[in-house]
Amino acid sequence: MKAYLFPGQGSQKVGMGEGLFESFRDLVREADEVLGYSLETLCLEGPEDKLNRTDYTQPALYVVSIMAYHKALEAGSGTPDYVAGHSLGEYTALYAAGAFDFATGLRLVQKRGALMAQASGGGMAAVIGLSAEAVDSVLQQPALEGVQAANYNAPTQIVISGPAMAVQKAQKAFEDAGCQRFISLNVSGAFHSTMMEPARKAFAAFLKECDIVGDLKIPVIANVEARRYEASRIKELLAAQITHSVQWTDSIRYLMGKGVTSFQEIGPGKVLTGLVRRIQREAKPLVVQEKEPSSSAPDPSSSVAFS
Repeated sequence: MKAYLFPGQGSQKVGMGEGLFESFRDLVREADEVLGYSLETLCLEGPEDKLNRTDYTQPALYVVSIMAYHKALEAGSGTPDYVAGHSLGEYTALYAAGAFDFATGLRLVQKRGALMAQASGGGMAAVIGLSAEAVDSVLQQPALEGVQAANYNAPTQIVISGPAMAVQKAQKAFEDAGCQRFISLNVSGAFHSTMMEPARKAFAAFLKECDIVGDLKIPVIANVEARRYEASRIKELLAAQITHSVQWTDSIRYLMGKGVTSFQEIGPGKVLTGLVRRIQREAKPLVVQEKEPSSSAPDPSSSVAFS
């Protein structure tokens, strides 16, 4: 069995999408109409500092990953048994599963990016070389109040998120606990933490007005729960994802437990490919006994993935 994986923020770079834009002119025109600017120019020419801004990064990655997905299908890769995406990449996964059309997903991503870009006062850092249990233990220290685990990327790569000063203070605490590396991330906000609650509330309100279908053609694994999406909970989980940690390690372990042996990263970069190799090497499959989800209509290394 095989799964397609779609990257999130942190995988962007100037030049991404080269060779794809000319092949999918209809999607490019539709994207430019929704966004109001040339995405092709931004992706291929930059400037880099603009492409790295959350409100521009997220639409760019969504569009380039979707073009890469269609290119893979055209090349004969075939429909996967499962899809999953890291944070932002979950929107590409849901598109691939038929949860919404291209423009609807792009509007969702554009709004999400704009709301997340408004966050300030937060920071994030990657902790390399400690288990999730060890990281969670360090975060219990009173001096680190408000700092949370944001991304469980691999068994020994955890991203933390919270008030900027507290994240800075965390470095010594994690080094004292024996971490191999502590990498501060260049972000504007404390993504996937309770500091993003205003963005979550605003995005939840925006989601209510969006058209999301009731059936998913391909099973999608949700970041929040590391389990298969129930179609009736798509809006709920997409809003919750903004303040909840990304359970990437358990998502891959869940797929391993379902018999997935082939993981193909679709989109810019190879961040997720590296994480999957680490998870396969360091963790066991997660075997879960569960009922098939309802398909009822919805309710009215040094590379780090982080949002």
